[in-house]
Amino acid sequence: MTGATTRFDVGVVGAGPAGSWAARCLAAGGARVALFDGSHPREKPCGGGLTGRALALLDGAVDPGALPAVPVPAAAFEHPDTTAARVVLTDRGLSARSSLLVVDRRSFDAAVLDAAVRAGVTHVDARVLDIESRRAGFLVRAGTAAFVVDHLVGADGANSLVRRRLAAPFTRAQLSIATGCYAHGVAARDILIGFVARPAGYVWSFPRQDHLAIGICAPAGESSTGLLREALRAWLEADAAADPAAGDAASPESPHLHRHLARRARRTWYAWPIPSLRAGDWQRPVLAGPGWLLAGDAAGLVDPITREGIYFALQSGAFAAEAILHPDPARGTAGGYAARVSDAILPELVRAARLQHGFFRGTFTRLLVDALRASAPVRAVMADLVAGRQPYATLRRRLIGTFEFRLAWQLLRLRWQ
Repeated sequence: MTGATTRFDVGVVGAGPAGSWAARCLAAGGARVALFDGSHPREKPCGGGLTGRALALLDGAVDPGALPAVPVPAAAFEHPDTTAARVVLTDRGLSARSSLLVVDRRSFDAAVLDAAVRAGVTHVDARVLDIESRRAGFLVRAGTAAFVVDHLVGADGANSLVRRRLAAPFTRAQLSIATGCYAHGVAARDILIGFVARPAGYVWSFPRQDHLAIGICAPAGESSTGLLREALRAWLEADAAADPAAGDAASPESPHLHRHLARRARRTWYAWPIPSLRAGDWQRPVLAGPGWLLAGDAAGLVDPITREGIYFALQSGAFAAEAILHPDPARGTAGGYAARVSDAILPELVRAARLQHGFFRGTFTRLLVDALRASAPVRAVMADLVAGRQPYATLRRRLIGTFEFRLAWQLLRLRWQ
C-alpha cells in the first residue's frame, strides 16, 4: 500500500445498526467520520424484529413507514406438552398500532446507513484488513487504502477485528450459535416462538414480506451447527402427519401455520455466532480503552434470553458518539462510555444472564405457556416483554400482580440456579 493516508476524527468499523448510528450521531455533532464496511447493507440471520423502543432511538432519521416491514399483531407460544397460546401485541398506547415490526435486515441496515451518509459520513466501501494503534490515534488499512483516525469505534460484530486487535476475542463459552433458514415465497402475520427441549431453548419464526425467517439458537459450548439444524428440521416436521393442505394448519392464527408453510417452501440455510455473555462476564466488561470503544455485538450487548440486539446496538452507538463528542471530564472518553453502558444497559443483561439457564427448562416453559393461555394479565406482561417495554427488574413483581404465584415463584427460583 502506497500513497498518503487520509485523516478523520473518528473511524467506525462496521456499518450495521450500531456502527451506522454511531457514525450518524458523530457526524451530526460535527465530527469528520469514516465508516468502514465493504459488506453492508446485507441480510443477516436474525428475526428482524424492531421494537418501538428501538425505532424511538432513531429520532426520525429512519421512517418506519418507508421500510418493507410487516406489522405483527400477535405472537404464538407453543410447547410440545401443552396447547399453544396466542398473545396480542397491539400497543394500546399507540392508537392500536402494532408494537413490533419485522423487517429484513438488508432494508433496515441500508436505511440506517443512508441516514449516516446524509449526515455527512464518508462510507468507505472496503473491508478493514488491519488496525494499528499509534501514539496518537490509529492506522486503519481498508482495501488498498490507509486512513488515520483519532478515535476508533468497533461495531463489527461477534467476530470483531477491533476487539481482537485491541482487547481480546470472545471465548467459545461467551458465544451462541444461531442457525436457521429463510422459507421463500410464503407469508404469515403472527410471530411464532416454539419452546424445545434439546437444546433447551426456542425456535423462532418471524414473518417478512416475502418469506419467513426461521431459526434456533443455543450456547456454542453445548451444541453445534449440525445438531441445531437437526433439531430445527425435527421441529419443522413435528406435526407433518396431521398437516392437511388446508384447514386448521393453514389458518392465519394456527400455531402450525409456520411449519405448514415452511415445509412447502424453498429454503436457504444460514448459521451465525451471537454473543451470549454470562453474568460473571459483566463483572469486568470489555467495552473501551485508550481511544477506542466497542458497540453492539462487538461489545457483547445482546440479551441472552430473547437475543434482542438491535435496540442495544442503536443505544450503544449513540452512547459512543456522545462519549467522543463530549468526553467525561473525570473519566475521559473511554471511562465515560463504559460508565454509561454499565449504568444504562448492563443491569438488564446481567439479570437476563442469571435467568437464562433455567428459563428454558421444560417445567418453566410449560407453566409459562399454560399461564399465557389461561390469564389475560399474564398475556399483557408477555406482550410488553416481547415489545421491549417490560424490564427484567420488575418482571417477577408484575407477575405476582397477576396472581399467577406459581409462575412468579418459579422465576424467583431461576435467579438462584
